[in-house]
Amino acid sequence: MGAASEVEILRARAQFMRESLGKSQSVTETMISILGSFDNRLSSLETAMRPTQVRTHAFRKAHENIDNTLKAAESVLTQFDVSRQVENKVLNGPNNDLGGFLAAVDQLQHNVEFFTQNRSLKASDGALNHARNLLNKGMNRLADEFKALLTQQSKPVDSARLQEMIPNSGKHGGNLGVEGRADGSNGNAKVPLDLPVLVSPRVVPQLREMAQRLVAAGYHTQCLKIYRDVRASTLEQSLRTLGVEKLSKEDVQKMQWEALEVKIGSWIQYMRISVKLLFAAERKLCDQIWYHLDPHREKCFADVADSSVHMLLSFGEAIARSKKSPEKLFVLLDMYETMHDLLPEIEIVFSSTSATGIRQAAQDLIHRLAQTAKDTFGDFEDAVSTDATKTPVLDGTVHPLTSYVINYVKFLFDYQKTLNHLLEGGQPQPGDIPSPLAAATMRIMFVLQTNLDGKSKLYRDPALTQLFLMNNIHYMVRSVRKSEAKDLLGDDWVQRQRRIVQQHANTYQRAAWGKALSYLSGSASSSGQLSGGSSDGSGISKSAIKERFKNFSLLLEELYNRQTQWTIPDTELREAVRLAVAEVLLPAYRSFLKRYSSIIESDRSKGKYIRYTPEDLERMLGEFFEGKSRAEPRR
Repeated sequence: MGAASEVEILRARAQFMRESLGKSQSVTETMISILGSFDNRLSSLETAMRPTQVRTHAFRKAHENIDNTLKAAESVLTQFDVSRQVENKVLNGPNNDLGGFLAAVDQLQHNVEFFTQNRSLKASDGALNHARNLLNKGMNRLADEFKALLTQQSKPVDSARLQEMIPNSGKHGGNLGVEGRADGSNGNAKVPLDLPVLVSPRVVPQLREMAQRLVAAGYHTQCLKIYRDVRASTLEQSLRTLGVEKLSKEDVQKMQWEALEVKIGSWIQYMRISVKLLFAAERKLCDQIWYHLDPHREKCFADVADSSVHMLLSFGEAIARSKKSPEKLFVLLDMYETMHDLLPEIEIVFSSTSATGIRQAAQDLIHRLAQTAKDTFGDFEDAVSTDATKTPVLDGTVHPLTSYVINYVKFLFDYQKTLNHLLEGGQPQPGDIPSPLAAATMRIMFVLQTNLDGKSKLYRDPALTQLFLMNNIHYMVRSVRKSEAKDLLGDDWVQRQRRIVQQHANTYQRAAWGKALSYLSGSASSSGQLSGGSSDGSGISKSAIKERFKNFSLLLEELYNRQTQWTIPDTELREAVRLAVAEVLLPAYRSFLKRYSSIIESDRSKGKYIRYTPEDLERMLGEFFEGKSRAEPRR
């Protein structure tokens, strides 16, 4: 019973659901029918409204076109009116209102560009021609103002101020650099310098604005010429005020060496001032005024500096090409070192393609100076070897050639690094091989000694020959020991030369005093040899003793008169030679007196033969080698 009841309930519910779905389907079909009818009515409505929409869109588009046309017409009419609006401002020129003038020029420039691009408009040709003519007049007035303002501001830099700004520290003023440029670079400068102010900083922006307008309007050639003429002339005036002269090779050849040497020293300072201050400042000014106006900026600076640079370099070329002489070597080296030190800064300041000729000229001068210095050094070595002076120094002192060569060699060591670089041709030598300068110095010393040997043969007195060689070689040794040449030539060279000095001293002693000592020995007779037999049993005749005393005294006086006129300029050497003679001569004389003076003691004419005591002899030796004149009395 219960199960049947539940089945009936389920059937009733299923029937209800079928009836409900049937009603829902009927409603849906009715709704679809209604919507389909509505869609048909909308399509009909849209078709009816489409012509109206098209006309509305056309009206809107026409309105936009009319609005754009009115705006364009207004713009065109405004451009036609620009020339009239700015004409008075342009024709009056910059005067005291540069900003207003430049603004008017900018408007006029835009006006020209507008009509150039819109040549199809009626009356545009007339407006364009009028605008162009007015712009040309404005540019001419602007160019005049540019020139007037630049000329007013361009004054030569005070020379005293330049000298103060770059102190002369050391041979070449130390390692000073150039101030940073407008692009922020400063090369390899180590100690930046404050550059001179060439144009008031207040005026520089005005000149820059003018240059930009002139270049934009196609007046770059005229603007460049104005700038080049004014600044190039001012730069040259600054150099002339400093003391720079334009000298030719002929002018240099005519000058006395003393005057030329002074000018070379000045030129070195002028080069440093020019590169580090004047040219660097000129480059900076050009960068500021011609900012963002390449390639005109680079060409402009090269043109400004060209004449001044070549005025400076031409003097260096004239020196390098002038007749070579040994005394020019050191100034040539000074000039070479100066140019070599300045070259990195020259390459920074004159870095553009337009300045290639300037850089090349500087490099050519460096190469010319280097080659001339090498040739001059070689000529000096040859001159030492071939010096043919035939007049001997009468007192046997140091020959002028010796002192000249030694002083010359000592000066060489101030340029040791440079000379080694030049002589080795830029190729460093292995460490176990003497440097080129050391080898050259060895050769110079050798040819000097060889030449001195030849000059010593001009003396007739063998003793004076030895004294001369002793003096000169001793001078060489002493000078080398007190200079950097000692490290270069080495201790072995010094010791060898000292032994040679001693050999000449010993040879001098034998040549000068051998005969005198023979009178005091036991081997001489009255004629120079001992003779047997004597009335007093001494084995030597009284007459022989007298003659030996007499001959010794006469020879001593002769030697005294001669050798007091000779000179040993070095005090220590002079005392050493005197002592060496005294150590041999005085004992021999005392011994001879002791042995033989008693033989003639009773002779009335004893004073005629024994003229000097040992003390007299010692005193006389103390006056030797002082270079007395013949007129001076004996002390």
